Amino acid sequence: MAKASFLRRFFRGLWRGITVLRLALANLLFLVALLLLYFALTGGPSRELPERAALLLAPAGRVVDERSRVEPLALLGDPSPATAEVRLRDLIDAVDRAADDPAISALVIDTDDLLYLGLSRAQELAPALERFRAGGKPIVALGDYFTQDQYLLAVQADELILHPHGALALEGFASYQNYFRDALDKLAVNMHVFRAGEHKAIAEPLTRMDMSEDEKTITRAWLDDLWSQYTALVEARRALPAGAVAAHINSYPTRLAAEGGDPARLALADGLIDRLLSREAANDYLVELVGAADDKGRFEAVPFERYLARRGRPPAAEAGKRVAVVTAAGPLFSGERDPGAIGAETLVRQLRQVASEPDVAAIVLRIDSPGGSAFGAEVVRAGLEDLARRRELPVVVSMGRVAASAGYYIAAPADEIWATPATITGSIGVFLAFPTVEELFERAGIATDGVGTTERAGALRLDRPLQPALAETLQLTVNDRYRKFVAIVASGRDMAPAQVEAVAEGRVWSAPAAKAVGLVDELGSLAEAARAAAGLAGLDEGEYRVDYVNPPQSPRQLLLQTLADRLGITATLEAALPVPRSLRAPLTAVRETLDVLEDPADLYMLCLACAP
Repeated sequence: MAKASFLRRFFRGLWRGITVLRLALANLLFLVALLLLYFALTGGPSRELPERAALLLAPAGRVVDERSRVEPLALLGDPSPATAEVRLRDLIDAVDRAADDPAISALVIDTDDLLYLGLSRAQELAPALERFRAGGKPIVALGDYFTQDQYLLAVQADELILHPHGALALEGFASYQNYFRDALDKLAVNMHVFRAGEHKAIAEPLTRMDMSEDEKTITRAWLDDLWSQYTALVEARRALPAGAVAAHINSYPTRLAAEGGDPARLALADGLIDRLLSREAANDYLVELVGAADDKGRFEAVPFERYLARRGRPPAAEAGKRVAVVTAAGPLFSGERDPGAIGAETLVRQLRQVASEPDVAAIVLRIDSPGGSAFGAEVVRAGLEDLARRRELPVVVSMGRVAASAGYYIAAPADEIWATPATITGSIGVFLAFPTVEELFERAGIATDGVGTTERAGALRLDRPLQPALAETLQLTVNDRYRKFVAIVASGRDMAPAQVEAVAEGRVWSAPAAKAVGLVDELGSLAEAARAAAGLAGLDEGEYRVDYVNPPQSPRQLLLQTLADRLGITATLEAALPVPRSLRAPLTAVRETLDVLEDPADLYMLCLACAP
């Protein structure tokens, strides 16, 4: 082959140099643009807080324990509740900081942009609102329309204001899923499911067209428990007799007709709200209540995000020891993961880093997870056991909304397990599922044939039938992992394996029921779990401070998170898609299920229907 001429090589090298320079300049300009945007958003003179105002608690989007990873392209979208996440800790800290602030005369709750709070998180926020109320400051909630979840937050107020053309939508809790057996049959897809645990119903959507009677009984039990907590909370806050909420829902058509078809008047008549006021009338009322108005005549209010940024968090104790709170939120995967999911290696590395710090006296692991990878769960469990042995640190688990299956597996070895009264937990079971499409190929006129060096070679191909010997092998593998799961729980909870078996088999429990059968030690908040961890470390009040450990983030992610915070957007792009929320929810559930099915051995400890 002839050697390229000097001129050609020169221009080729020059072009490559220009390309490298162009890419470098493009990256540099992108970084400069990000920095300019950052300074534009965070720089400039900051407005001082008014001398008298209300703290405005208006969470937008979903209230979470830990915010998800920010996608760069999400920054290009318009801020909206669909893309927003608010940390529960930020709400609690803002309320606690304002409780003793003489400049804050009242607290106003606005729920219009709240998409999801949940009973568990509402229970943890309630004590902070009670502490605020104890200082003699009023709490008022207002909304154009209260969903059942929004009402959870609004009902914590001393006074509830609803728009005259609004409504209160109470309906109860439910757990419904899609079932795909017939669809899979029509597509000629054979779904092979192996499970351990009589009640491990995660595979039912793949093998049935309805919920089994056994699963209905179990699901109804924990749904009833949570609903009784919801109604008891509402009836206590509204000074209503027991059964008032159920009566409002069950006789809704008759009661609505009696009020001329006006849902706002019905909510008022049934004592679920206090006033019907238009936005203008509500503003005038709040101006008088707060005792201050801005230059536009609106009641003077400071959004909790701005208030927290200016005032800072409640002062921590000046102590030499720390109780470190590490959050494990989202489905559990093996390997590394960004915030919004639990990566086993990421979490273990973070725990080791925290445990290596000499001033850490105890660790609280906050778990909010339906489970996931069986292998990832074992990596986390072994890591926790190792660090506890090396430093003899007390480890207390605080369960959030859900800590089930693999979420319970990593909790079981802790010194103590705390759960909120509305936590869903248990689901001690293991399953393996995968499809084969040999019949689909046969219908399409496609055959699969060949040779292998052993009987197992090529046995896991999706285009071949499942061999009986392989099916037996897979079931034995699942049974073995289930026995190990039971043994881990028995060892961690100081129970006999037979005792664990009696409450395991994939059964889901509400927190009060889980406590009764020995799977949970105490019912309480994250703050109470932190106090318990300090007690196990031999520390009294004032001798320690609670330190919430931030998830590890790269400099790029930190910059993106700061920009997202300032813009009021966060996390995923799919939430910003122009799809109605009612249609997006089931599609998101399917996607999340598929995303989590990537265990290296295809073994999973996962509960999909653990929260209403």
